Amino acid sequence: MHIARRRENDWESQRLKTHLENTANQAKKFADSFHNGDYAYACGLMHDIGKYSTEFQDKVINSTNTRVDHSTAGAIEINKAFVSLGKLLAYCIAGHHGGLPDGGSKSDTAIETTLSGRLKRAKQLHDYSYFKNEINIRECLPGRLPNIKPLNKGGFSLSFFVRMIYSCLVDADFLDTERFMNIGKVARSANYDYPFFNEKLNTHINAFKDMEREINQKRAEILHCCLEKAQEERGLYTLTVPTGGGKTISSLAFALKHVLKHDMERIIYVIPYTSIIEQTGKVFKDILGQENVLEHHSNFDFKDDEDLILHKLKLSSENWDIPVVVTTNVQFFESLFAHKSSRCRKLHNITNSVIIFDEAQMLPTPFLTPCLMAIAELVRNYRSTCVLCSATQPSLKDRFPKKITVDEICENTEDLYEFFRRTHVIPRGQIETTQIAVELNRCNQVLCIVNNKKHAREIYSALREEGVFHLSTRMCPKHRSDVLGEIKRRLKDGLSCKVVSTQLIEAGVDVDFPVVYRAMAGIDSIVQAAGRCNRENKLEVGIVNVFEPESRYTQNMPSSIKRPIEVAKSVMTRFEDILSLQAIETYFKELYDFEGEAGLDIHSVFKEMESGAEGCNFNFNFKQIAGQFKLIDENTVPIIIGFDEKAKELIHKLRYVNKYRGILRAIQPYSVNVYENEFKAMNGAGLIEIVDDGIYILRDMNRYNEGTGLEFNTESGVAIFA
Repeated sequence: MHIARRRENDWESQRLKTHLENTANQAKKFADSFHNGDYAYACGLMHDIGKYSTEFQDKVINSTNTRVDHSTAGAIEINKAFVSLGKLLAYCIAGHHGGLPDGGSKSDTAIETTLSGRLKRAKQLHDYSYFKNEINIRECLPGRLPNIKPLNKGGFSLSFFVRMIYSCLVDADFLDTERFMNIGKVARSANYDYPFFNEKLNTHINAFKDMEREINQKRAEILHCCLEKAQEERGLYTLTVPTGGGKTISSLAFALKHVLKHDMERIIYVIPYTSIIEQTGKVFKDILGQENVLEHHSNFDFKDDEDLILHKLKLSSENWDIPVVVTTNVQFFESLFAHKSSRCRKLHNITNSVIIFDEAQMLPTPFLTPCLMAIAELVRNYRSTCVLCSATQPSLKDRFPKKITVDEICENTEDLYEFFRRTHVIPRGQIETTQIAVELNRCNQVLCIVNNKKHAREIYSALREEGVFHLSTRMCPKHRSDVLGEIKRRLKDGLSCKVVSTQLIEAGVDVDFPVVYRAMAGIDSIVQAAGRCNRENKLEVGIVNVFEPESRYTQNMPSSIKRPIEVAKSVMTRFEDILSLQAIETYFKELYDFEGEAGLDIHSVFKEMESGAEGCNFNFNFKQIAGQFKLIDENTVPIIIGFDEKAKELIHKLRYVNKYRGILRAIQPYSVNVYENEFKAMNGAGLIEIVDDGIYILRDMNRYNEGTGLEFNTESGVAIFA
């Protein structure tokens, strides 16, 4: 009997044929959700046939560390048997451990790690031909073309299809291995009781109804629009709601009703910042139950696995097998363009889902084209409904393929914006820092948002200390969270509260100030800043002062901030009300035109994938694209801060244990990212304790200010911009 693996605790073996059949059946079940189960089944049945070699059997039986290539065999066989389309599945099989490879070129030799090179390794592989006695490759091959409707020329659609089939394969492979190694005891059961979830949401909404307030009547109208639209077909929608309109609850209501209407699998919330994730995740957990909501981002700590709910959530984070996922733009889109199995295994669980893109104006401009094409694919070929949700809806309708229609959920958007108009924007021209400080000191409660950290620190330092707060990414997440909690308390109690922040406070942070100051920025940022002013309509009008910073704060400004400012200035000369829908639409149209196609896809990801199908060559560079598709600049280094007693305890553990993984996850809320040049300078000054490669601790806590966070004077250029 040929075996796939053995358990170390009881030396029980799993028959190889059993593993292949289990994986094939599970992969088929996954891919049936987008009507391509036969393709995933073929991959599952062929993925491990290289294990039929005598050399691999010796390895697994004798528990040796000998390396045996068992992935390439299935790729070679399916490529030979399934003419032309076999190459698509060969990517999946060849990469089911090491990741989807690049296609390579015809001139590649067997030594290359590209798919082209690996398909030439038949003579170098150990004899695995026994598989023919147990697997009939002809019977498992799909008898048709992939069930997808190509967008544009089809290359991008086919590359997306390969990733989806790959996801089905690797998740099925992981799960079957997990079941065998844990003797079937896998705590992955999730409660998909959407009628119950809908009842819970209705109970929550009814508890907070106060129809005597006109603002709540308007929020109820928005909710009604969402519930009505949820009865319509799957597709691509926009939800354009002014800040304060209650879009979080209304969009959840849409998602739950839409899932029930179309028998869909799950709800996925995609949010730009981790700070908003924690806020939104808490709202959803309070309504639906902690065990039904997964927050998947870098700062969430699953702690130890002693708590059964947390253990299940940890397992769900691997493949998103849970009713509601709240995640980041980075996690969502980088996974869709990833090549590693660990990041791709969740992708099939994105299909047949309702996906809400909160703060859609924050979709990354340098990658906008491939992101929009990915959304279009999910809608057209993977039975998902996507909702672009924003108070400042970007001008995206014309940027989707013509085959994709976009439908607005709330059709009375102009009336809503007129009703929720509760602020007046005043352009102030250039104001010096000393004058800003004087004006802020006159206010009891005021928020000032600037574009860089240096400016924020200097204004903060010029203010009187009573009720004065600072927020920036120089503070670790736990520090920011504590400060934000105190800010909310003081605002609620009517106490003095003067806040100077970088733009991290703008999107989705629920605070309400009577007066806001905003350094000149893109119109979307100004609108978001205005959303922190008179949010609950307690005043007749809130004041938003837009000012030009002194030139010393705008030197070396990155183009991601500079270009929106230039476009905003142009639009402001033509519109008296820059918060109007017309001004916002004009701003985004001109911003995207200003960027041009190259600026909306800086690495030509879409063009690269689209050209891969030319001449039916199917030459897709999955590994290359994954390396290029990084939404966050990676040339930063995390520094761990001993901010409080918990952080100090975790730091102590880091110094004296060998296994870091659980501790590193727990300590992420206590880290601050610095640029590499800053790190080198700090390390050279003896300020950094190096525990291990990538594990760095701030040695001198005098460098961490309780008001402004990490302080080091090499900060310059792009490093000062939050």
